[in-house]
Amino acid sequence: MAAVPTLLVLDADPPPRLGRLTGRARVVHADAATLAERLPAADVLLVWDFASHAVRAAWPGEGARPRWVHTASAGVDHLMCPELAASDTVVTNARGIFDEPIAEYVAALVLALAKDLPRTWELQGRREWRHRESRRVAGTRAVVVGSGPIGRAVVRTLKALGVTTALVGRVPRTGVHGPDDLDRLLARADWVVAAAPLTESTRGMFDLRRFGVMQPSACFLNVGRGQLVVEDALVEALEKRWIAGAALDVFAAEPLAADSPLWRMPGLLVSPHMSGDTVGWRDELGAQFVELFERWAAGRPLVNVVDKQRGYVPGH
Repeated sequence: MAAVPTLLVLDADPPPRLGRLTGRARVVHADAATLAERLPAADVLLVWDFASHAVRAAWPGEGARPRWVHTASAGVDHLMCPELAASDTVVTNARGIFDEPIAEYVAALVLALAKDLPRTWELQGRREWRHRESRRVAGTRAVVVGSGPIGRAVVRTLKALGVTTALVGRVPRTGVHGPDDLDRLLARADWVVAAAPLTESTRGMFDLRRFGVMQPSACFLNVGRGQLVVEDALVEALEKRWIAGAALDVFAAEPLAADSPLWRMPGLLVSPHMSGDTVGWRDELGAQFVELFERWAAGRPLVNVVDKQRGYVPGH
Protein backbone atom coordinates (compact mmCIF):
# COMPACT_ATOMS: atom_id res chain seq x y z
CA MET A 1 0.00 0.00 0.00
CA ALA A 2 1.30 3.47 -0.81
CA ALA A 3 2.42 5.55 2.18
CA VAL A 4 -0.34 8.05 1.46
CA PRO A 5 -3.21 6.50 -0.52
CA THR A 6 -5.15 8.54 -3.05
CA LEU A 7 -8.80 9.10 -2.17
CA LEU A 8 -10.94 10.20 -5.11
CA VAL A 9 -14.24 11.86 -4.21
CA LEU A 10 -17.10 12.05 -6.71
CA ASP A 11 -18.33 15.40 -5.48
CA ALA A 12 -21.72 16.67 -4.48
CA ASP A 13 -22.63 19.85 -2.66
CA PRO A 14 -22.03 20.18 0.25
CA PRO A 15 -18.78 18.17 0.22
CA PRO A 16 -17.96 15.58 2.90
CA ARG A 17 -16.04 16.59 6.00
CA LEU A 18 -12.80 14.64 5.76
CA GLY A 19 -10.60 16.67 8.10
CA ARG A 20 -9.71 13.59 10.13
CA LEU A 21 -7.93 12.22 7.06
CA THR A 22 -5.56 15.19 6.71
CA GLY A 23 -2.06 13.83 6.11
CA ARG A 24 -3.42 10.29 5.89
CA ALA A 25 -4.84 10.47 2.38
CA ARG A 26 -4.27 12.51 -0.74
CA VAL A 27 -7.78 13.73 -1.49
CA VAL A 28 -8.62 14.37 -5.15
CA HIS A 29 -12.00 15.59 -6.36
CA ALA A 30 -13.87 14.74 -9.55
CA ASP A 31 -17.17 15.36 -11.26
CA ALA A 32 -18.89 13.35 -13.97
CA ALA A 33 -16.69 14.94 -16.65
CA THR A 34 -13.33 14.19 -14.97
CA LEU A 35 -14.09 10.92 -13.17
CA ALA A 36 -12.90 8.54 -15.92
CA GLU A 37 -9.45 10.11 -16.26
CA ARG A 38 -8.86 10.22 -12.49
CA LEU A 39 -10.16 6.75 -11.56
CA PRO A 40 -7.04 4.75 -12.54
CA ALA A 41 -4.81 6.73 -10.15
CA ALA A 42 -7.12 6.33 -7.15
CA ASP A 43 -6.77 3.76 -4.39
CA VAL A 44 -10.22 4.53 -2.98
CA LEU A 45 -13.33 6.07 -4.55
CA LEU A 46 -15.91 7.79 -2.36
CA VAL A 47 -19.17 8.19 -4.27
CA TRP A 48 -20.46 11.18 -2.35
CA ASP A 49 -22.79 12.13 -5.22
CA PHE A 50 -24.95 9.06 -4.70
CA ALA A 51 -27.53 10.24 -7.25
CA SER A 52 -24.95 10.19 -10.05
CA HIS A 53 -24.60 7.35 -12.55
CA ALA A 54 -21.14 8.55 -13.60
CA VAL A 55 -19.34 5.54 -12.10
CA ARG A 56 -21.21 3.14 -14.38
CA ALA A 57 -20.02 5.06 -17.44
CA ALA A 58 -16.49 5.77 -16.25
CA TRP A 59 -15.42 2.51 -14.62
CA PRO A 60 -12.35 1.08 -16.40
CA GLY A 61 -12.76 -2.43 -17.74
CA GLU A 62 -9.04 -3.23 -17.62
CA GLY A 63 -5.98 -1.78 -15.99
CA ALA A 64 -5.57 0.26 -12.83
CA ARG A 65 -8.63 1.01 -10.76
CA PRO A 66 -9.55 1.71 -7.11
CA ARG A 67 -9.30 -1.23 -4.75
CA TRP A 68 -12.27 -0.02 -2.75
CA VAL A 69 -15.42 1.92 -3.64
CA HIS A 70 -17.74 3.34 -0.98
CA THR A 71 -21.10 4.89 -1.78
CA ALA A 72 -22.80 7.28 0.64
CA SER A 73 -26.13 5.53 0.10
CA ALA A 74 -27.88 2.29 0.91
CA GLY A 75 -28.55 1.38 -2.73
CA VAL A 76 -25.69 0.52 -5.11
CA ASP A 77 -27.60 0.17 -8.40
CA HIS A 78 -26.50 3.67 -9.48
CA LEU A 79 -22.86 2.60 -9.62
CA MET A 80 -22.86 -1.15 -10.25
CA CYS A 81 -21.88 -2.19 -13.76
CA PRO A 82 -20.66 -5.55 -15.16
CA GLU A 83 -17.01 -4.43 -15.11
CA LEU A 84 -17.17 -3.37 -11.45
CA ALA A 85 -19.11 -6.49 -10.47
CA ALA A 86 -16.50 -8.72 -12.14
CA SER A 87 -13.51 -6.91 -10.64
CA ASP A 88 -11.75 -7.57 -7.33
CA THR A 89 -12.67 -4.08 -6.10
CA VAL A 90 -14.49 -4.11 -2.77
CA VAL A 91 -17.75 -2.14 -2.63
CA THR A 92 -19.27 -0.87 0.63
CA ASN A 93 -22.39 1.15 1.35
CA ALA A 94 -23.94 3.36 4.03
CA ARG A 95 -25.86 0.55 5.69
CA GLY A 96 -27.07 1.55 9.14
CA ILE A 97 -27.39 5.30 8.64
CA PHE A 98 -30.92 5.44 7.27
CA ASP A 99 -32.70 2.57 9.04
CA GLU A 100 -34.45 4.37 11.90
CA PRO A 101 -35.15 7.65 10.04
CA ILE A 102 -36.86 5.77 7.20
CA ALA A 103 -38.82 3.65 9.69
CA GLU A 104 -40.04 6.84 11.38
CA TYR A 105 -41.00 8.27 7.99
CA VAL A 106 -43.00 5.15 7.12
CA ALA A 107 -44.82 5.37 10.45
CA ALA A 108 -45.60 9.03 9.75
CA LEU A 109 -46.99 8.15 6.31
CA VAL A 110 -49.14 5.34 7.74
CA LEU A 111 -50.58 7.67 10.37
CA ALA A 112 -51.10 10.49 7.86
CA LEU A 113 -52.98 8.21 5.46
CA ALA A 114 -55.01 6.53 8.19
CA LYS A 115 -56.01 9.83 9.76
CA ASP A 116 -56.56 11.60 6.42
CA LEU A 117 -54.16 14.39 7.40
CA PRO A 118 -53.48 15.58 3.83
CA ARG A 119 -57.20 16.19 3.38
CA THR A 120 -57.40 17.98 6.72
CA TRP A 121 -54.60 20.31 5.65
CA GLU A 122 -56.31 20.93 2.32
CA LEU A 123 -59.65 21.74 3.97
CA GLN A 124 -57.97 24.02 6.48
CA GLY A 125 -56.46 26.00 3.62
CA ARG A 126 -60.01 26.51 2.31
CA ARG A 127 -61.40 27.26 5.82
CA GLU A 128 -63.84 24.45 5.29
CA TRP A 129 -65.20 22.56 8.32
CA ARG A 130 -65.90 19.00 7.22
CA HIS A 131 -66.16 16.26 9.79
CA ARG A 132 -64.93 12.81 8.72
CA GLU A 133 -64.14 9.47 10.27
CA SER A 134 -60.59 8.12 10.15
CA ARG A 135 -59.07 4.66 10.37
CA ARG A 136 -57.52 3.03 13.39
CA VAL A 137 -53.95 1.89 12.88
CA ALA A 138 -53.71 -0.58 15.76
CA GLY A 139 -54.96 -3.96 14.66
CA THR A 140 -54.23 -3.42 10.96
CA ARG A 141 -51.87 -5.60 8.92
CA ALA A 142 -48.71 -4.60 7.08
CA VAL A 143 -46.44 -6.40 4.63
CA VAL A 144 -42.89 -5.05 4.48
CA VAL A 145 -40.98 -6.18 1.37
CA GLY A 146 -37.24 -6.10 1.95
CA SER A 147 -35.71 -7.88 4.93
CA GLY A 148 -32.56 -5.76 5.30
CA PRO A 149 -31.92 -3.32 8.17
CA ILE A 150 -34.37 -0.77 6.82
CA GLY A 151 -37.18 -3.30 6.43
CA ARG A 152 -36.54 -4.70 9.89
CA ALA A 153 -36.57 -1.21 11.41
CA VAL A 154 -39.90 -0.52 9.68
CA VAL A 155 -41.32 -3.73 11.17
CA ARG A 156 -40.21 -2.75 14.68
CA THR A 157 -41.73 0.71 14.38
CA LEU A 158 -45.04 -0.46 12.95
CA LYS A 159 -45.33 -3.11 15.65
CA ALA A 160 -45.02 -0.30 18.23
CA LEU A 161 -48.16 1.20 16.66
CA GLY A 162 -50.00 -2.07 17.12
CA VAL A 163 -49.73 -3.14 13.49
CA THR A 164 -49.41 -6.85 12.75
CA THR A 165 -46.47 -7.16 10.37
CA ALA A 166 -45.09 -9.71 7.93
CA LEU A 167 -41.58 -9.35 6.52
CA VAL A 168 -40.73 -10.66 3.04
CA GLY A 169 -37.18 -11.29 1.87
CA ARG A 170 -35.27 -12.96 -0.94
CA VAL A 171 -35.28 -16.33 0.79
CA PRO A 172 -37.52 -17.64 3.59
CA ARG A 173 -36.01 -18.05 7.04
CA THR A 174 -37.08 -17.65 10.65
CA GLY A 175 -39.23 -14.54 10.89
CA VAL A 176 -39.01 -13.83 7.16
CA HIS A 177 -41.36 -14.97 4.40
CA GLY A 178 -40.05 -15.84 0.96
CA PRO A 179 -41.26 -14.43 -2.37
CA ASP A 180 -43.72 -17.30 -2.83
CA ASP A 181 -45.77 -15.99 0.11
CA LEU A 182 -45.99 -12.41 -1.17
CA ASP A 183 -49.26 -12.57 -3.11
CA ARG A 184 -51.04 -14.31 -0.25
CA LEU A 185 -49.84 -11.68 2.20
CA LEU A 186 -50.69 -8.79 -0.11
CA ALA A 187 -54.28 -9.97 -0.34
CA ARG A 188 -54.75 -9.41 3.41
CA ALA A 189 -52.59 -6.33 3.96
CA ASP A 190 -53.80 -2.86 4.90
CA TRP A 191 -50.30 -1.42 4.35
CA VAL A 192 -47.75 -2.59 1.79
CA VAL A 193 -44.28 -1.13 2.31
CA ALA A 194 -41.62 -1.53 -0.38
CA ALA A 195 -38.15 -1.33 1.19
CA ALA A 196 -36.24 -3.76 -1.02
CA PRO A 197 -33.00 -3.14 -2.92
CA LEU A 198 -33.13 -2.90 -6.68
CA THR A 199 -32.08 -6.20 -8.27
CA GLU A 200 -33.11 -8.08 -11.37
CA SER A 201 -35.66 -10.01 -9.30
CA THR A 202 -37.19 -6.91 -7.67
CA ARG A 203 -37.27 -4.56 -10.66
CA GLY A 204 -40.92 -3.86 -11.55
CA MET A 205 -42.21 -6.30 -8.92
CA PHE A 206 -45.13 -4.04 -8.07
CA ASP A 207 -46.98 -4.18 -11.37
CA LEU A 208 -50.62 -4.21 -12.43
CA ARG A 209 -51.09 -7.80 -11.30
CA ARG A 210 -49.67 -7.12 -7.84
CA PHE A 211 -51.81 -4.02 -7.35
CA GLY A 212 -54.79 -6.11 -8.43
CA VAL A 213 -54.03 -8.63 -5.69
CA MET A 214 -54.27 -5.98 -2.98
CA GLN A 215 -57.55 -5.28 -1.24
CA PRO A 216 -59.41 -2.01 -2.01
CA SER A 217 -58.69 -0.63 1.47
CA ALA A 218 -54.92 -1.13 1.15
CA CYS A 219 -52.33 1.64 0.89
CA PHE A 220 -48.98 1.21 -0.87
CA LEU A 221 -45.77 2.94 0.30
CA ASN A 222 -42.40 2.90 -1.48
CA VAL A 223 -39.26 3.94 0.39
CA GLY A 224 -36.99 1.46 -1.42
CA ARG A 225 -36.10 2.18 -5.04
CA GLY A 226 -38.31 3.83 -7.64
CA GLN A 227 -37.81 1.04 -10.17
CA LEU A 228 -39.50 -1.47 -7.87
CA VAL A 229 -42.78 -0.01 -9.11
CA VAL A 230 -44.34 0.09 -12.55
CA GLU A 231 -45.56 3.64 -12.17
CA ASP A 232 -48.17 3.49 -14.93
CA ALA A 233 -49.67 0.48 -13.17
CA LEU A 234 -49.87 2.41 -9.90
CA VAL A 235 -51.60 5.28 -11.68
CA GLU A 236 -54.16 2.87 -13.11
CA ALA A 237 -54.68 1.19 -9.73
CA LEU A 238 -55.37 4.55 -8.09
CA GLU A 239 -57.61 5.78 -10.90
CA LYS A 240 -59.68 2.58 -10.79
CA ARG A 241 -59.62 2.58 -6.95
CA TRP A 242 -58.12 -0.86 -6.77
CA ILE A 243 -56.26 0.46 -3.72
CA ALA A 244 -57.16 3.23 -1.28
CA GLY A 245 -54.01 5.31 -1.46
CA ALA A 246 -50.25 5.43 -1.84
CA ALA A 247 -47.14 7.32 -0.80
CA LEU A 248 -43.97 7.45 -2.88
CA ASP A 249 -40.62 8.78 -1.71
CA VAL A 250 -38.63 7.32 -4.63
CA PHE A 251 -39.28 7.32 -8.36
CA ALA A 252 -38.03 5.69 -11.53
CA ALA A 253 -36.61 9.03 -12.69
CA GLU A 254 -35.66 11.76 -10.24
CA PRO A 255 -36.51 14.54 -9.87
CA LEU A 256 -40.08 13.67 -10.79
CA ALA A 257 -41.04 15.43 -14.02
CA ALA A 258 -43.50 18.28 -13.67
CA ASP A 259 -45.83 16.63 -16.18
CA SER A 260 -45.89 13.24 -14.44
CA PRO A 261 -49.44 12.03 -13.72
CA LEU A 262 -48.25 10.99 -10.25
CA TRP A 263 -48.44 14.60 -9.08
CA ARG A 264 -52.18 14.76 -9.57
CA MET A 265 -53.27 11.29 -8.47
CA PRO A 266 -55.95 11.38 -5.77
CA GLY A 267 -54.84 9.65 -2.61
CA LEU A 268 -51.13 9.77 -3.49
CA LEU A 269 -48.49 11.50 -1.34
CA VAL A 270 -45.32 12.51 -3.22
CA SER A 271 -42.11 13.35 -1.36
CA PRO A 272 -38.70 14.10 -2.95
CA HIS A 273 -36.55 11.14 -1.82
CA MET A 274 -36.17 12.49 1.71
CA SER A 275 -37.36 9.68 3.97
CA GLY A 276 -33.89 8.98 5.38
CA ASP A 277 -32.56 12.53 5.39
CA THR A 278 -32.77 13.87 8.92
CA VAL A 279 -30.85 16.84 10.32
CA GLY A 280 -27.14 15.98 10.37
CA TRP A 281 -27.37 12.99 8.02
CA ARG A 282 -24.50 14.14 5.81
CA ASP A 283 -22.21 14.44 8.82
CA GLU A 284 -23.17 10.89 9.82
CA LEU A 285 -22.34 9.66 6.32
CA GLY A 286 -18.97 11.41 6.39
CA ALA A 287 -18.11 10.05 9.84
CA GLN A 288 -19.08 6.54 8.74
CA PHE A 289 -16.75 6.73 5.74
CA VAL A 290 -13.85 8.04 7.83
CA GLU A 291 -14.26 5.11 10.23
CA LEU A 292 -14.29 2.70 7.30
CA PHE A 293 -11.20 4.37 5.83
CA GLU A 294 -9.36 3.95 9.12
CA ARG A 295 -10.20 0.24 9.12
CA TRP A 296 -9.04 -0.10 5.51
CA ALA A 297 -5.79 1.81 6.12
CA ALA A 298 -5.03 -0.39 9.12
CA GLY A 299 -5.58 -3.54 7.08
CA ARG A 300 -8.64 -4.54 9.08
CA PRO A 301 -11.68 -6.14 7.37
CA LEU A 302 -14.24 -3.68 6.07
CA VAL A 303 -17.87 -3.83 7.17
CA ASN A 304 -20.93 -3.10 5.00
CA VAL A 305 -19.34 -5.07 2.15
CA VAL A 306 -21.78 -5.43 -0.74
CA ASP A 307 -22.29 -8.73 -2.51
CA LYS A 308 -21.74 -7.35 -6.00
CA GLN A 309 -23.74 -10.12 -7.66
CA ARG A 310 -26.77 -9.69 -5.41
CA GLY A 311 -26.51 -5.90 -5.19
CA TYR A 312 -26.74 -5.50 -1.41
CA VAL A 313 -25.02 -6.38 1.87
CA PRO A 314 -26.05 -9.94 2.78
CA GLY A 315 -27.85 -10.43 6.08
CA HIS A 316 -26.55 -12.51 8.91
